[in-house]
Amino acid sequence: MKNRRAKKGGNKIASVLLLLILLIGTGYIYTAPEFERIPPQIESEKNIYWNRTDPLKLQLSDNRALKHYELVLSDGKNSLIVGQGNFDKATKKQTLLVTYPKSKILNPKANMLQLNVSVKDSSLWNFFQGNKTVKTIHISVDSKRPNVNVLANSYSITQGGAALVVFQANDENLDDLYVEADGKRFQVEPYKQKGYYATLVAWPFNKSTFNAKIIAIDKAKNKRVTDIPFYLKNHKYKVSWIKARDKFIDGKITDLASSDPEYSHITDRLDKLRAINETMRLKNEEKIHTLSQHVSKEVLQHWEMKKFYPLKNGARVASYGDERHYYYKTKDNEVSKSYHVGYDLASTKMAPIRNSNAGKVVYANENGIYGNMPMIDHGLGLFTIYGHCSELLVKTGDEVKAGQIIAKTGRTGLALGDHLHFGILVQGTEVRPIEWFDNGWIKTNIDNVFKAADKIILEK
Repeated sequence: MKNRRAKKGGNKIASVLLLLILLIGTGYIYTAPEFERIPPQIESEKNIYWNRTDPLKLQLSDNRALKHYELVLSDGKNSLIVGQGNFDKATKKQTLLVTYPKSKILNPKANMLQLNVSVKDSSLWNFFQGNKTVKTIHISVDSKRPNVNVLANSYSITQGGAALVVFQANDENLDDLYVEADGKRFQVEPYKQKGYYATLVAWPFNKSTFNAKIIAIDKAKNKRVTDIPFYLKNHKYKVSWIKARDKFIDGKITDLASSDPEYSHITDRLDKLRAINETMRLKNEEKIHTLSQHVSKEVLQHWEMKKFYPLKNGARVASYGDERHYYYKTKDNEVSKSYHVGYDLASTKMAPIRNSNAGKVVYANENGIYGNMPMIDHGLGLFTIYGHCSELLVKTGDEVKAGQIIAKTGRTGLALGDHLHFGILVQGTEVRPIEWFDNGWIKTNIDNVFKAADKIILEK
């Protein structure tokens, strides 16, 4: 009887131990990193475009480690393995490049393909088979480049100046369209009808070369690059050497430095000069450049500018594009350098400043060396700024009319006398104000270009 009880007790203990082992084992399987249950990731849209020339890129990843992949390409009737293999140990992320196969198994005229992507990770889950992700990517085949035609453009562009181009661009899968000029991207604005566009471009005054081209890219990454045939006119800008006097540094420079915590701690005269004339200047200009990037995506039906005449009877006191070198005591001791990127005009003290063309005020506040400064968006990426004002008569967000008084001249910011710093920008690049002072230049380079383009568009 005792043996039976002992045996029964032993079985019970064995059962408890077995259950405990099972629970521990199950717990280990469900908690151990080796048995993680998160499947690998395949980063790709389900519907894509492919030109079959450039390789497709697939981004695969796993929280622990990738193990194996297989890629099968199908034209709807025939299938072909276009990639398979194992990953190096501990690989968590991998980019795969899929090239169109040279094999003739797939129909070369097929305009729809399917790519089946299968990926396993190195987990011991699923009876040591790992986690698996399968994704089917539907591919639209497109090997035709976008169509681009220049309708009209300004005949020439001057170093530091602006020009206009109107063109046609067509592609049912058009994805990106812009004008590139020496590395800078200019946005384009839809014009008149679907498939037509216009944009102003700018040639920076401190660059001696210039090349502009229209770039159209579709969703399959087919690319068309079309040169814009501008005749280039180089221009030499003034170089000035200016003596930095203690009175100037202890006056205007110190006043600006003390108004900004970033510079107020600087005590050395020359360090203070450089901080304001260079660091603060670049910071203020960056704000202007950022604010003047906007180009509307709405269809432009008409755009006309009259010549700018912001200050009645204004006399020029400084030109656009001046390269200014500041020296201290002796001319061989250059201590700072800057560029003057506007056109300075002066008349009477606190003279009214008029807005010559309608637009929207995008900024009306203090801006460092520019002092009180309104900034106006005139459309098509053209912006004007009015620096050193004593009084602002508009606020950010205001719609202003042509001829409206927007401010009064002054000597705020880095101005030694009462005057207006007038600047014009095209999508964040300063351009020659003198061009926009001239009705003849505007007619030849803007109005006539639109007229020539309209004639072609309306005939179609």
